[in-house]
Amino acid sequence: MQKKWLIPSIVGLIIICIGLIAFYTMHDRWYAKEISLENPAISKAQTNDQVLDLKSIIHESEKFVVQIEGHNEYEEVTGSGFVFNNKGDIITNAHVVEDADVIYVRTANAHFYPAAIVGLSDDTDMAVIRVPQLAGPNFLKLEKDMSPEVGDEIIALGSPHGFQNTVTLGIISGSERNFSVDGYNYNNVYQISAQITQGNSGGPLISRTSGHVIGINSVGTKDGTIGFSIPIHEVIEQAEKWSNEVDSSELKFASTTEVLNHYEPEQLKENAEYLIDYFFDGIKIRDYVNAYTLFGSDIQSELSYVDFREDYSHVVELDYKDVEHEVINNNQVKSIVRVTIESKPTNKEKTKTQNIDYTFKIGLENDQFRILEIETP
Repeated sequence: MQKKWLIPSIVGLIIICIGLIAFYTMHDRWYAKEISLENPAISKAQTNDQVLDLKSIIHESEKFVVQIEGHNEYEEVTGSGFVFNNKGDIITNAHVVEDADVIYVRTANAHFYPAAIVGLSDDTDMAVIRVPQLAGPNFLKLEKDMSPEVGDEIIALGSPHGFQNTVTLGIISGSERNFSVDGYNYNNVYQISAQITQGNSGGPLISRTSGHVIGINSVGTKDGTIGFSIPIHEVIEQAEKWSNEVDSSELKFASTTEVLNHYEPEQLKENAEYLIDYFFDGIKIRDYVNAYTLFGSDIQSELSYVDFREDYSHVVELDYKDVEHEVINNNQVKSIVRVTIESKPTNKEKTKTQNIDYTFKIGLENDQFRILEIETP
């Protein structure tokens, strides 16, 4: 009788041992093996968690950052500002425009427009001006509820000393700073390591993480080592109130014609430089639409947007140097640029690099600077 149950027991024990060995073997292999996730939904979620590309943040933000020129009988004050709604309204510092009889703004692509004051604070250093030509569905996004912490990375954009499209990187180095300067009270402002100098005032302080505006760059120390920025959540309610209460028909705008037709040669060259920078930056970042809009009507009538995009869609990397500007007749500038282009032709595995000399003719068309001619060998 014992033999009858002994043999099945031994067989059962052997089966259990084999099962345990198989289980532990599979367990070890499962954790040791690197798993490749091919699910596109998972890939997309991982991509969205990555930090935004710095160049993309800067390029997209610069479209809505302007240089502001306030003129009166005695002086010209230069500052910065940024478009924050679909009416073409621009937030800036009050001290930039408070004494101006005439206000003009210059965009990153060298367009030039008159502006009018929508609202001006006599306590907080904040103002809103309007440029109807900049109205549209696109503008800088604001972090209305965000309070950054000390150590958070930031980007400051503006036009220090008249150098438009200047970018300064830094961190939030302090918070809740309180002081007064020239009759304006600065309460709970951010202290930043990015320099704020003449011309930076009114420009946006942008979160490196989100790419959205968190403050208005306002003042800096004399040695340039510390800057201060007004939190956007402290003033946005007032800015939106002014914007909603004022109709453009109630505002008085200056004429641009007289100013545009009396440019000094150096200013013409600077405008050409802005346009060329913006054109090539658009191609590098694959923003073909904005690059194409820089062309004058003659070029656009001969070159469709589809063909233009096709010409540059193969560009992998682009760099340029040795820019030469020459002022010619009728407030126009001839610019010659040596461009190094790395491209990957369709259906080719390897890229190729070539140097191309571009010749631009840049001048006024409908009161705006545009690329009137473009030639390559």
